[in-house]
Amino acid sequence: MLYERWRTVARDCAGETALRDLATKRRWTFAQLAAGTESARPPRDTGRLACPTGNGADFIFTVLRAWRFGQVICPLDKGAPPVLSQPSVENIALLKTTSATTGAARHVAFTAAQLAADPENIVATMGLRRDSPNLGVISLAHSYGFSNLVLPLLLHGIPLVLASAALPEALRRAAATGGNWTLPAVPALWRAWHEAGAIPTNLRLAISAGAPLPLPLEQAVFARSGLKLHNFLGASECGGIAYDATDTPRSDASLAGTALQNVALSHGDDGCLVVRGASVGETYWPEPDPRLAGGIFRTSDLVELRDDGVFLRGRASDLINVAGRKVVPETIEQALLTHPAVRECLVLSLPSDDAARGDDVAAVVATREEISIEQLRQFLHTRLPDWQIPREWRLVESLTANARGKLSRAEWRTEFRA
Repeated sequence: MLYERWRTVARDCAGETALRDLATKRRWTFAQLAAGTESARPPRDTGRLACPTGNGADFIFTVLRAWRFGQVICPLDKGAPPVLSQPSVENIALLKTTSATTGAARHVAFTAAQLAADPENIVATMGLRRDSPNLGVISLAHSYGFSNLVLPLLLHGIPLVLASAALPEALRRAAATGGNWTLPAVPALWRAWHEAGAIPTNLRLAISAGAPLPLPLEQAVFARSGLKLHNFLGASECGGIAYDATDTPRSDASLAGTALQNVALSHGDDGCLVVRGASVGETYWPEPDPRLAGGIFRTSDLVELRDDGVFLRGRASDLINVAGRKVVPETIEQALLTHPAVRECLVLSLPSDDAARGDDVAAVVATREEISIEQLRQFLHTRLPDWQIPREWRLVESLTANARGKLSRAEWRTEFRA
């Protein structure tokens, strides 16, 4: 199914540029990509997984060869250990590695139809177009990059230009090659580019996903350049979930957007988001889980659905229990981010020395200018009840996101304990 669809795309767009790799200064038309795949020799063992890695053109060719020879694909970060065994689930075309934000990493198995449904929804909802190539700076192996860059190229003919790096100067050089671009990135990159004054002026569409998009950043980018950063919510288990298609910055940081086309959203009995649709994965592998089955993914995201909007209220697993009262970390983070000196922050729970209290609230804060912890405490006292004010603080130069653009509460909790 996937390879036949690719052949149709390659035939329809034969003479058009499909892929450019700025690091190697090479380019391929759709016809040349197809010819390079057709001339490839079959692997010695077609039963083994195909594991595309890196962020270059070889990743694309590995995917196409796997489709041609019927191999299951498992994209991997560079240096990640290979997955040696085939999934026992029938008709599986892809294994995605989850981001492991709240637990150990595992894989999600997708059929060809499920795999094709996600870019179908993304292209239709975001309005991706062949005259606005995707500029690739995020990992092709992650769910976000695979669905927003690789699959739109191979299944919808959306050209892809692979930047040599994500550094501000590399972005300037890439965008200067001409045309109007679609640029999917993560908040940490948008922040770095904004602060360096490197966001290109010839962006038709700017997308932010992988982590919550801070409202002050979205507003600052819009104020400086008139560029709207479109917040995008997705998950490895189901692909795209919600997208903010509006033309101006949000006024509520908890608003993720509205449901993607062909994606149905509801509440579970636990108040968490439930996703239904053709793009939902088949199962977890190697151990199945009832939260992902039968075209339904039951998330751990606490959510409010109203006026067609998806409002995130934190993760059930991140709830902080302070003497029997519960608060989601995002409530405190959003209050902290309204202080002009606060650049980034992360709030988490720590076990309290007082067993009756339950948890203590801790905050890691990166600031733009010198400010004391006491000043931050006093600022929060005007916005939050006393019991939500963090007891433990750490001021840092920056909060480093992981390779997937996420901040890990678990990692910072380990830092505090150390």
